[in-house]
Amino acid sequence: MDFAKLFVMQKELDKKIQEQHALLSENLIEKKILALYVEIGELANETRCFKFWSTKPASDRETILEEFVDGVHFLLSIGLELGWEGELELKGENASESATVQFLAVFESVSDFRKKQSKDTYLAVFREYLYLGELLGFSSEEVERAYVKKNEINHERQEQGY
Repeated sequence: MDFAKLFVMQKELDKKIQEQHALLSENLIEKKILALYVEIGELANETRCFKFWSTKPASDRETILEEFVDGVHFLLSIGLELGWEGELELKGENASESATVQFLAVFESVSDFRKKQSKDTYLAVFREYLYLGELLGFSSEEVERAYVKKNEINHERQEQGY
Protein backbone atom coordinates (compact mmCIF):
# COMPACT_ATOMS: atom_id res chain seq x y z
CA MET A 1 0.00 0.00 0.00
CA ASP A 2 1.34 3.43 -0.93
CA PHE A 3 0.86 5.18 2.41
CA ALA A 4 2.67 8.33 1.25
CA LYS A 5 0.10 8.73 -1.53
CA LEU A 6 -2.80 8.07 0.84
CA PHE A 7 -1.50 10.62 3.35
CA VAL A 8 -1.34 13.25 0.57
CA MET A 9 -4.90 12.47 -0.46
CA GLN A 10 -6.13 12.56 3.13
CA LYS A 11 -4.30 15.85 3.77
CA GLU A 12 -6.17 17.45 0.86
CA LEU A 13 -9.52 16.19 2.15
CA ASP A 14 -8.78 17.26 5.73
CA LYS A 15 -7.76 20.72 4.55
CA LYS A 16 -10.97 21.08 2.56
CA ILE A 17 -13.06 19.99 5.55
CA GLN A 18 -11.22 22.26 7.97
CA GLU A 19 -11.53 25.27 5.67
CA GLN A 20 -15.21 24.68 4.87
CA HIS A 21 -16.12 24.20 8.52
CA ALA A 22 -13.79 26.89 9.96
CA LEU A 23 -11.74 24.35 11.91
CA LEU A 24 -8.21 25.36 10.88
CA SER A 25 -7.21 26.41 14.40
CA GLU A 26 -9.06 23.65 16.25
CA ASN A 27 -7.40 20.53 17.66
CA LEU A 28 -9.56 17.69 16.38
CA ILE A 29 -7.69 14.70 17.79
CA GLU A 30 -10.34 13.68 20.35
CA LYS A 31 -13.12 13.98 17.76
CA LYS A 32 -11.10 11.94 15.27
CA ILE A 33 -10.44 9.23 17.86
CA LEU A 34 -14.15 9.02 18.68
CA ALA A 35 -14.95 8.94 14.95
CA LEU A 36 -12.49 6.05 14.57
CA TYR A 37 -14.22 4.13 17.36
CA VAL A 38 -17.58 4.71 15.66
CA GLU A 39 -16.24 3.55 12.28
CA ILE A 40 -14.76 0.40 13.85
CA GLY A 41 -18.14 -0.29 15.47
CA GLU A 42 -19.94 0.24 12.17
CA LEU A 43 -17.52 -2.17 10.52
CA ALA A 44 -18.10 -4.78 13.21
CA ASN A 45 -21.84 -4.35 12.77
CA GLU A 46 -21.58 -4.98 9.01
CA THR A 47 -19.50 -8.14 9.52
CA ARG A 48 -21.91 -9.36 12.21
CA CYS A 49 -19.01 -11.51 13.50
CA PHE A 50 -20.08 -11.00 17.12
CA LYS A 51 -23.83 -11.49 16.65
CA PHE A 52 -24.07 -15.05 17.95
CA TRP A 53 -27.80 -14.59 18.52
CA SER A 54 -28.62 -13.85 14.90
CA THR A 55 -28.77 -15.92 11.74
CA LYS A 56 -28.76 -12.91 9.43
CA PRO A 57 -25.64 -13.01 7.22
CA ALA A 58 -22.92 -10.39 7.06
CA SER A 59 -23.32 -7.50 4.66
CA ASP A 60 -21.90 -7.90 1.17
CA ARG A 61 -18.13 -7.72 0.75
CA GLU A 62 -18.24 -4.29 -0.94
CA THR A 63 -20.14 -2.74 1.99
CA ILE A 64 -17.70 -4.23 4.49
CA LEU A 65 -14.73 -2.96 2.46
CA GLU A 66 -16.23 0.54 2.32
CA GLU A 67 -16.70 0.52 6.10
CA PHE A 68 -13.13 -0.72 6.55
CA VAL A 69 -11.82 2.12 4.38
CA ASP A 70 -13.73 4.66 6.48
CA GLY A 71 -11.49 3.59 9.36
CA VAL A 72 -8.40 4.01 7.18
CA HIS A 73 -9.49 7.59 6.47
CA PHE A 74 -9.57 8.39 10.18
CA LEU A 75 -6.30 6.60 10.90
CA LEU A 76 -4.57 8.68 8.24
CA SER A 77 -6.28 11.83 9.48
CA ILE A 78 -5.13 11.17 13.05
CA GLY A 79 -1.58 10.67 11.81
CA LEU A 80 -1.76 13.99 9.98
CA GLU A 81 -3.18 15.74 13.04
CA LEU A 82 -0.13 14.63 15.02
CA GLY A 83 2.41 15.22 12.26
CA TRP A 84 3.07 11.55 11.50
CA GLU A 85 2.67 11.30 7.77
CA GLY A 86 4.54 9.52 5.04
CA GLU A 87 5.64 5.97 4.60
CA LEU A 88 4.73 3.67 7.47
CA GLU A 89 6.58 0.63 8.67
CA LEU A 90 3.75 -1.66 9.67
CA LYS A 91 5.38 -5.04 9.78
CA GLY A 92 4.67 -7.60 12.42
CA GLU A 93 2.86 -10.79 13.20
CA ASN A 94 -0.52 -11.08 14.76
CA ALA A 95 -1.98 -14.04 16.56
CA SER A 96 -5.72 -13.36 16.39
CA GLU A 97 -7.64 -16.17 14.80
CA SER A 98 -11.08 -14.58 14.66
CA ALA A 99 -12.48 -11.26 13.55
CA THR A 100 -14.21 -10.85 16.92
CA VAL A 101 -10.95 -11.14 18.83
CA GLN A 102 -9.23 -8.82 16.36
CA PHE A 103 -11.95 -6.18 16.68
CA LEU A 104 -11.35 -6.23 20.43
CA ALA A 105 -7.59 -5.90 19.84
CA VAL A 106 -8.21 -2.89 17.60
CA PHE A 107 -10.46 -1.24 20.19
CA GLU A 108 -7.85 -1.88 22.88
CA SER A 109 -5.07 -0.41 20.77
CA VAL A 110 -7.15 2.73 20.09
CA SER A 111 -7.72 3.05 23.84
CA ASP A 112 -3.98 2.70 24.47
CA PHE A 113 -3.30 5.33 21.83
CA ARG A 114 -5.80 7.76 23.33
CA LYS A 115 -4.09 7.45 26.72
CA LYS A 116 -0.57 7.78 25.31
CA GLN A 117 -0.48 9.53 21.95
CA SER A 118 2.91 8.38 20.76
CA LYS A 119 4.04 7.28 17.36
CA ASP A 120 4.49 3.74 18.69
CA THR A 121 0.90 3.51 19.93
CA TYR A 122 -0.35 5.07 16.68
CA LEU A 123 1.54 2.49 14.62
CA ALA A 124 0.15 -0.26 16.86
CA VAL A 125 -3.40 0.86 16.06
CA PHE A 126 -2.64 0.95 12.35
CA ARG A 127 -1.05 -2.53 12.48
CA GLU A 128 -3.99 -4.03 14.36
CA TYR A 129 -6.45 -2.41 11.98
CA LEU A 130 -4.66 -3.58 8.85
CA TYR A 131 -4.46 -7.09 10.28
CA LEU A 132 -8.22 -6.93 10.81
CA GLY A 133 -8.54 -6.08 7.13
CA GLU A 134 -6.46 -9.14 6.27
CA LEU A 135 -8.69 -11.33 8.45
CA LEU A 136 -11.69 -9.92 6.60
CA GLY A 137 -10.05 -10.99 3.34
CA PHE A 138 -8.89 -7.65 1.94
CA SER A 139 -5.57 -7.25 0.13
CA SER A 140 -3.59 -4.04 0.53
CA GLU A 141 -4.14 -3.27 -3.17
CA GLU A 142 -7.88 -3.69 -2.76
CA VAL A 143 -7.90 -1.41 0.29
CA GLU A 144 -5.90 1.24 -1.55
CA ARG A 145 -8.26 1.20 -4.54
CA ALA A 146 -11.29 1.42 -2.25
CA TYR A 147 -9.65 4.27 -0.30
CA VAL A 148 -9.09 6.27 -3.51
CA LYS A 149 -12.71 5.70 -4.56
CA LYS A 150 -14.11 6.70 -1.14
CA ASN A 151 -11.81 9.73 -0.96
CA GLU A 152 -13.35 11.00 -4.20
CA ILE A 153 -16.83 10.45 -2.76
CA ASN A 154 -15.85 12.33 0.41
CA HIS A 155 -14.64 15.30 -1.67
CA GLU A 156 -17.94 15.30 -3.56
CA ARG A 157 -19.86 15.18 -0.29
CA GLN A 158 -18.00 18.24 0.99
CA GLU A 159 -18.83 20.11 -2.19
CA GLN A 160 -22.50 19.21 -1.71
CA GLY A 161 -22.60 20.43 1.90
CA TYR A 162 -22.53 16.98 3.55
